[in-house]
Amino acid sequence: MFYVGIDIAKRAHEVCFLSSDGEVLDGNSFKIPNTISGVDKLQRMLDKYGLTPQNSIVAMEATGHYWLVLYSWLLERGFEIKVINPIVTDAFRNMRIRKAKNDRIDAEIVARVLMFGEYQETSVSSDETLSLRQLCRYRLWQVQTVSDLKRKIIALLDQVFPEYENLFTDIFGMSSKELLKLYTTPEEIASVNTLKLTNLLSSHSKGHFGKEKALEVKAVAKGSLGIKIATDAFAFQIRQMLEQLEFVDEQIEGIDVEINAYMDKLNSPITTIPGIGSAYGAVILSELGDIHRFPGGKQIVSYSGIDASVSESGDFTGDQCHISKRGSSYLRRAIWGAAFIASWSDPELSAYYQRLRKRGKPHQVAVGAVARKLCHIIFAVLSENRTYEARV
Repeated sequence: MFYVGIDIAKRAHEVCFLSSDGEVLDGNSFKIPNTISGVDKLQRMLDKYGLTPQNSIVAMEATGHYWLVLYSWLLERGFEIKVINPIVTDAFRNMRIRKAKNDRIDAEIVARVLMFGEYQETSVSSDETLSLRQLCRYRLWQVQTVSDLKRKIIALLDQVFPEYENLFTDIFGMSSKELLKLYTTPEEIASVNTLKLTNLLSSHSKGHFGKEKALEVKAVAKGSLGIKIATDAFAFQIRQMLEQLEFVDEQIEGIDVEINAYMDKLNSPITTIPGIGSAYGAVILSELGDIHRFPGGKQIVSYSGIDASVSESGDFTGDQCHISKRGSSYLRRAIWGAAFIASWSDPELSAYYQRLRKRGKPHQVAVGAVARKLCHIIFAVLSENRTYEARV
């Protein structure tokens, strides 16, 4: 049996061939660019030493997204591929007396970890799950873009029209947005015709706002303490960011349609679990992949990084332990968000949360405990493919 270790990088990969007795073939590893010519070179080297899918196993680290292209190429040719968690290879590297690190050494370490069989394999998802994961992560990026745009708009308004935030319950509600898109500075709002402003506010609030609100807005605008210099530039920025905000919101709606289509195809019972709707459910399903690779809920707790970190040395035992935050940050965020909702919306989990609070546990600690309990519920529901049933 031959063992192929590949150190993954963006532009070029380092490849090491090991024989069954642990000898590096040709005495050294070799580099292949991440191009067609690179995989052609890899094929020539495989042919040179007679490495085939029948007598070889390939291993690579799950380094960002750079491994997927080469993984796909090898998979098409029938090779068995192990995608190894980088934490394992780091631990193996630290066992070496000399702390040298370069691509050649890293490729050999990956091959030796594969040969010894002491590794934790990273799951490679099905096509549908991978597609769902891509969409969910893209959606999160777009949601973060929306939050960033809102923060920037508020920062600009604080300078141009600092009193504006008190005029509307939601600055980014329909009435407020339409007003700012047309009349952005206090001077513009103060000079607009009252009837025109009334009609604008009324039409975009479904009649909730009328002349009284228009007069209030104009009065506040006339007495505003906002800056009087470079107001045109500030107004231009605000208007453009509002347009960008609307565009991103539309894109998120489109992403949600795609995600819901995949969720309908998967037909998973995960959304029957308290606190888990379509958005959180899609993230959890896509990040977990095949539920059967987890022995139990405890492993999901660890994989999501909401397990408690341990601090012990000799007779010392730490009494203030934080969550480890290792594993998928996307999964952790979704489970934590679902736990927050379930801690007040579900009778059983809410009662559990309240018991912890009465015992003096801080809010975050109590939510963390609910999140860990939720991991066990997720495992039970998905592994048995059944709907969630609350215990009465």
